[in-house]
Amino acid sequence: MNEPLILVRQSAAVLELTLNRPAAMNSFTTAMHAELRTALDLAAGDAAVRCVVIAGAGRGFCAGQDLGDPAAAPGQDLGALIRTHYAPLVERIRSMPVPVIASVHGVAAGAGASLALCCDLVVAGRSASFIQAFSKIGLVPDTGGTWLLPRLVGSARALGLALLGDRVSAEQAAQMGMIWQCVDDAALADTVAALATRLAAMPTRALVATRQAIANAQGLDLRAALEAEAMLQTTLGGAHDYLEGVDAFRSKRAAQFSDR
Repeated sequence: MNEPLILVRQSAAVLELTLNRPAAMNSFTTAMHAELRTALDLAAGDAAVRCVVIAGAGRGFCAGQDLGDPAAAPGQDLGALIRTHYAPLVERIRSMPVPVIASVHGVAAGAGASLALCCDLVVAGRSASFIQAFSKIGLVPDTGGTWLLPRLVGSARALGLALLGDRVSAEQAAQMGMIWQCVDDAALADTVAALATRLAAMPTRALVATRQAIANAQGLDLRAALEAEAMLQTTLGGAHDYLEGVDAFRSKRAAQFSDR
């Protein structure tokens, strides 16, 4: 039997999805896209899942699109590949009802780098690197790269990274605000596990609303952003987790959040 292209492992409320094409640096094929989307859809519908971790098997996180896949062969419509597979993947990750962490070791290149940056938090081992490799083969950043990079590092750095395709170390990525955290390689797994466990115990609905509010605010003026915050607080203020959080604070006990 062929090994699954996505390894699925659940530990308590944390679900880990591992890209599993290590011989090809976990580069994407249409088959791997299908398995990853299915796994994410199942996680989104499972009330027992309160945090998702995306990682890569073998020597690296993800080298982007497998150029040997028939869908990416010369003469094929790459826009159709984006519309059919990459755009739905980005939208699925950005709309997950739980926090999503990227655990990055080795290389994250091209669509693999964008995949990581689509996640809510990126934690990378010190030897990891991020490469906007698109210009090296005559393409533009995709998988949300043109939207994500300027918001993370500013227009000047985003353009430099996209045009030059230089390798950015995990430490540099953390310093410029591209990722959340750079840790020693030996500490990566434990750091991600602790972070995922922490997020899983937090008020999930509020975390997801925070993600959406920050993304939406990029296109709003201050007054509109203030109104959006007020609307969210109206909704969240009537939910279980707010009442539980206030009661736990007053009672000096640990809160037990359950909204999702």
